[in-house]
Amino acid sequence: MPLLLVCAGLLASCGSTTLVSTPVENIDTLPSKIMELTDAEKQRWAQADLVQDTLPGISLDRAYAFLGKRKGATVVVAVLDSGIDLDHNDLDDVIWTNKGEKAGNGKDDDGNGYVDDIHGYNFLGESYNEQLESARMLRLQLGDAATRAKAQAEIDAELPKAQQNKAQYTQILAAVKQADAAVKKELNQSSYTKEDLARITKAEMQQSVGILKQMFLYGDSIEEVLEEIEFGVQYFTEQANYNYNVQWDGRAVVGDNPYDFNDRGYGNGDPSNRHEDEMHGTHVAGIIAAERNNGIGVDGVAKNVQIMSIRAVPNGDEYDKDIALGIRYAVDNGARIINCSFGKSFSPNAEWVYEAIQYAASKDVLIVHAAGNDSHNIDDSSNPNYPNDHRFGTQEIANNVITIGSLAPEYGPEMLSVFSNYGARNVDLFAPGSDIYSTVPGSEYDYSDGTSMAAPAVSGVAALIRSYYPKLSAVQVKQILMQSGLTTKTELLVPGQNGKTARFNEVAKSGKMLNAYNALLLADQVSKGKASLALSAK
Repeated sequence: MPLLLVCAGLLASCGSTTLVSTPVENIDTLPSKIMELTDAEKQRWAQADLVQDTLPGISLDRAYAFLGKRKGATVVVAVLDSGIDLDHNDLDDVIWTNKGEKAGNGKDDDGNGYVDDIHGYNFLGESYNEQLESARMLRLQLGDAATRAKAQAEIDAELPKAQQNKAQYTQILAAVKQADAAVKKELNQSSYTKEDLARITKAEMQQSVGILKQMFLYGDSIEEVLEEIEFGVQYFTEQANYNYNVQWDGRAVVGDNPYDFNDRGYGNGDPSNRHEDEMHGTHVAGIIAAERNNGIGVDGVAKNVQIMSIRAVPNGDEYDKDIALGIRYAVDNGARIINCSFGKSFSPNAEWVYEAIQYAASKDVLIVHAAGNDSHNIDDSSNPNYPNDHRFGTQEIANNVITIGSLAPEYGPEMLSVFSNYGARNVDLFAPGSDIYSTVPGSEYDYSDGTSMAAPAVSGVAALIRSYYPKLSAVQVKQILMQSGLTTKTELLVPGQNGKTARFNEVAKSGKMLNAYNALLLADQVSKGKASLALSAK
C-alpha cells in the first residue's frame, strides 16, 4: 500500500488534489539502521528522514527545502518548565523580550500584573527541590480519604526503595573510587583501559581489578561510569530527602499559599535556572528553537521563534496554581504555543488547570503536553496523568491540547521508547524522545530522554506551521500534526508490557509519528482550500 500524506477517511474531502508524501512503495520494506550511529548521526537523529536515513526522525531538512526562501512570521512559544539558561550561546538570540516592561525598576510597567517580567516569569521564587504531590497531600491532609490512601500507598512503596537505592549507590561509589585510586597508583597512570587491568597480577590488587572489570560492562571508561554512579547517588538522594519526604516543605521560601488561587503576587521576573542541575527547561527550549545555522551546538526545529520562559516546574511535582497561572500568563502575553513537558499522578486543584486550558482554547493557543514516562496506558483511569484535557472521561474539555509519546532511534518493533506512556484515546501522536541532544546550562550540550523531549519536537513543528500559515487555528494545527504523520503496519513492542505487541493505532489516537515535511505539505493545502480536515469531536 503506498504511503499517503493523508489517508482516505482522515480527510473529509481532498477535491481533485492527491497529497502524496514520502515516495516509498511500502514503508515497512525499509531496512533498519543496524550499524551503530556516528556521533553526528546520534546528535541529529531526531531530525532525520525515515526514507533517507532509516531513522524515525521528523524529516526536518525536507521540510525546510519545501519552505525554500519564504519568510515566516515570528511565533512566541512559551516553555512552561524549569528555569532556562537565558544567556546560553545557542538560545540568547531567540529569547522572548517583553517590550512593554523596563528591566529592574521594580514596577509593573505594562500593567499585566507581573513586575519586571522581561523574558517571562518565575512562579517558583528561589525554590527548587520539592515534594511529589502525594507527599504534599499527606503533609497537608489534602483531598478525600480515598485519594490520600492512594498517596500513602505510593509513599509507602517508593520511599523505602529510594532510601535503599541511595545507600547502595553510595556504597558502590565509595568502592569504585577506592578501586580506581588503587589501580591508578599501581599503574602509575592517570587513566587506564580494560587491557591495562588485565596486566595487573598482584594478588592484593585482584579485588580492585574485579570491581573495575565489572564497571567496564557499564561504560567505556571508569570516569564515565563514576559519572553515572554519582548521578544515581544524587537522583536517589533527592527522591529520599525531598520528593518522597512527607516532612519536607520546599515551598516555604516562596511565601505564598500554593493552595489558594487568589494568593497572587508571588514569584519574580527572573525565569532563569537557579542550579546547574536545573537543565530541563534549557534542554526543551533548545529542541524547539536553538539558533539555526549559527555554526555551533545544535539546530532547533523551528526558526522565527521567540522562547518565553515560564519557571513553574521544580525538582519534584509542579503545583496546580503555578501551572494554571503560567498558562494564563503565556496566553495573555502573546504565546501561540505552550510546551508543557511535565506531569504528575495527583492533582488536588486540577480544575484550576482545566479552566486555564479552556481559557487558552478560547484564545486560539495550542498546548503541547508530554504523555509521561511510566510505561503506562493512560487510557486506563488507574494510571492518572495530570494535566489532561479530558477529566478522565470520554469527552475532551477542549480541542487545543495535543499529547505526545516518545520514539526511540530505531525504526521497527522497538520504535516506542521503553519508558513512554501510550493510549489509543489519550496519546495523540509520537515523536522522537530518546537520546535527544540539546542545550543545557552553561552554554553546554547533552543528551536526555523522555516524553519531555518528544513534546518540544512537536511544538517546534507547530511553530513552523503557525509561522508560515498564521491563519490556521490551533485546532487545525493539532489535526494537521496528527493526520500528516507517518505510520507503519509493523507490530510495535508496547512499553512495560513484557513483549506484548500492538499496532500503532492501538497506542496512539492518530496511529502515527510526527513528520515535519508532511505537516507543512498538508498545512499548505489546507491554507489554500485544497484540502479539508476531519476535525475530531471534543
